[in-house]
Amino acid sequence: MNGISHRRLGVNVDHVATLRQARQARYPDPLAAALVAERAGASQITVHIRGDRRHIQERDIVRLAESVQTLLNVEAATTSEMEEILLRTRPHRVTLVAERPGEVTTEGGLDVASQADVVAAFCARLHAAGIHTALFIDPDTAQVDASAIPGVDMVELNTARYAEEGGRELGRLARATERARSLGLAVAAGHGLTLHNLRALAVAAPEIEEYNIGHALIADAVFLGLETSVRRYLELLA
Repeated sequence: MNGISHRRLGVNVDHVATLRQARQARYPDPLAAALVAERAGASQITVHIRGDRRHIQERDIVRLAESVQTLLNVEAATTSEMEEILLRTRPHRVTLVAERPGEVTTEGGLDVASQADVVAAFCARLHAAGIHTALFIDPDTAQVDASAIPGVDMVELNTARYAEEGGRELGRLARATERARSLGLAVAAGHGLTLHNLRALAVAAPEIEEYNIGHALIADAVFLGLETSVRRYLELLA
């Protein structure tokens, strides 16, 4: 397969924290899950700190930043509250996402094209603090082009529509990947990826170098165990 020679798997451990928060208990611990995922071969740990704190808390980010041996990627909205948290905790990477009140999960990509000034200013402040910044966007040319701003080195393409509609969305993802690469941006992908649809995307868009997977991987881990689940996903990216 042509393209990126080594694809990174980012394991999102949000739903380990979801289980913990459901009982307001101390376990299961997302940090423990992160260390297991790294041992199994994950190249990155991803978490999303939301305004409603439904799963990940700021203290989780602090502990993960201190303990993760690979990379820590924190997803967050472009709010002043999140900016303060990100500048305090200083993860390796921040991925800026759209966040809507009441949504069950992220419903769409960040509309960079219509919020260019706000996003650019936010990214500039993160960049000045030495934080790598990515933008979670829908795989549309206008959004890709708008994302080529100072301080941004990566876009993460929203694969929700691919997860819902299947193969007919692969062409759009491949074109968005090629466009982003032509602009000097690295490309990641995530949202709704599973053991059943991951390989086809890796083949169709071989320049995608990072995949962030959470819900399906953690759900599979309920039956397979976390180390086995991580390794199954890595096998599909080899």
